[in-house]
Amino acid sequence: MKCALCVDKDCRSGKDCTTVASDVEYEGDDLESMKVSAQIESRYYMKKTRLEELILYAKGMGYEKLGIAFCIGMQKEAKIIHEILSRDFDVSSVCCKVCGLGKDSYGLEQLRGDGFEATCNPIGQALTLNQDKTDLNIILGLCIGHDILFTQHSEAPVTTLAVKDRVLAHNPLGAIYSNYYLKNVFGMK
Repeated sequence: MKCALCVDKDCRSGKDCTTVASDVEYEGDDLESMKVSAQIESRYYMKKTRLEELILYAKGMGYEKLGIAFCIGMQKEAKIIHEILSRDFDVSSVCCKVCGLGKDSYGLEQLRGDGFEATCNPIGQALTLNQDKTDLNIILGLCIGHDILFTQHSEAPVTTLAVKDRVLAHNPLGAIYSNYYLKNVFGMK
């Protein structure tokens, strides 16, 4: 499939270009998630922020305990989000440096050449939130790759509130919206 390159997008009118339609079945929690998501999109399209939509989704799904896996570089944002979510939910949050594992233990390059430097620990973050028995986990700025490891090891469903992009103020699509980046970095006209 190359849907991104399709001009017509006839699927919007009901055309099935795949061979998987007969295998798609929404039931149980999957069906409930689809209903809640569709309701949010239908009622609040371009009216609510991602954070507001997250709250609506979690309430609609009947979630009571939310987990936040955050990058230490976003500790200020994590604190504010934790406080906002705590108005409606029991919230657990875990920093990427959880467990204080040294980079030298894993043979990893250090930013600072001398002394102890803790590594990010996305599996530790997932295990911590698994122990807390969260219903939904939220990624806040985890590094590329670390977000993947966290998601793979999380027992609860995972959504991303913000991705890390230090160059573009955590807005990775800024590179696509910038003619300069498209031309000079990616070689596109």
